[in-house]
Amino acid sequence: MGARVPGWSGGRLERLLGLDHPIVQGPFGGGLSSVALAAAVSEAGGLGSYGGHILAPDELTGLVAGLKAATGRPFAVNLWVPQPGEAELRARQADVDRLRPYFEELGLPAPDAGQQAGPDFDDQVDALLAAGPPVLSFVMGVPPARVLAEARRRGIATIGTATTVEEAVALEEAGLDAVVASGSDAGGHRGAFLRPVRESLVGTFSLVPQVADAVSVPVIAAGGIADGRGVAAAITLGAHGVQIGTGFLATGESGASTLHKAALHTPEARITVLTRLFSGRTARAIPNRFVREMAAAEEEVPPYPVQSALMLPLRREAARRGLDGLTNLWAGQAAALTAPGNARGYVERLLAETDKLLGGRSVPD
Repeated sequence: MGARVPGWSGGRLERLLGLDHPIVQGPFGGGLSSVALAAAVSEAGGLGSYGGHILAPDELTGLVAGLKAATGRPFAVNLWVPQPGEAELRARQADVDRLRPYFEELGLPAPDAGQQAGPDFDDQVDALLAAGPPVLSFVMGVPPARVLAEARRRGIATIGTATTVEEAVALEEAGLDAVVASGSDAGGHRGAFLRPVRESLVGTFSLVPQVADAVSVPVIAAGGIADGRGVAAAITLGAHGVQIGTGFLATGESGASTLHKAALHTPEARITVLTRLFSGRTARAIPNRFVREMAAAEEEVPPYPVQSALMLPLRREAARRGLDGLTNLWAGQAAALTAPGNARGYVERLLAETDKLLGGRSVPD
């Protein structure tokens, strides 16, 4: 994005991934990612990302081709590591009936009980390995050893996501090239995989220094970071870079609806909740009509991927109609610090704000 490189750039993360700046765009699933956003962040010198966990293998192949056409800079595609037994899960009739009033309200046919949910992870990751994105990132667990070995053989860098110190250590021991330390402040899904989510809610600025002390691979801080103050704090605490989700979700290039983006800048965004209602996995969102009406069912909805598959047509139709009361308004706890604008301008603002605070300070090496 130009020749100027702040004094706090140029560390291990940039050398590992081929970046100008240690800024990673958080990967969004469920249609919130876009090629335009990922390409814009990469062209600005950071790492653009695309959440691909709901995409079929052929769609992932096309996605990587589209990203390569849109930018010559490094980018990442993100997948969810499956949990044991997920592939065998099926929707029950009670799970369908619980959501039937919402399908009827939107004039949609209710899905069938017993249907299989979601694409196969092995098929997804094989398609991505063949397509060759510069970076593969993962949440929800440790990728299989054969995946990491093949990525390494093909020259694809890998990033894992940890919500606790023990998860970060597990990811490093498995051989991932970098670790995202994702604090409980972060919007969207919680990636806990060694302990239940309720035992893995560590705030970003408590988690980052502990992870930095525990692993030797580059650490990327995530959660509650939306401006240069957050970037500077993360670097000061030992992170080699930052991953920002909600701030990029608010930009014009993201796939979020106009209503979703507008909601990020309202007083209501100062309050977020953890909910399983949209996918069966715990995620942080701005509470809306659906979250409030279904609150009593939080512990009853089926796990991922069943609830995610049941909700997907509802979420898509609600987003298409601009019904923010029936769709997921993912948001981190720093949503109120976001502002409208384009992705390149946001990266430039982050760099300027952080450079002002850190000056010539170097990132940890």
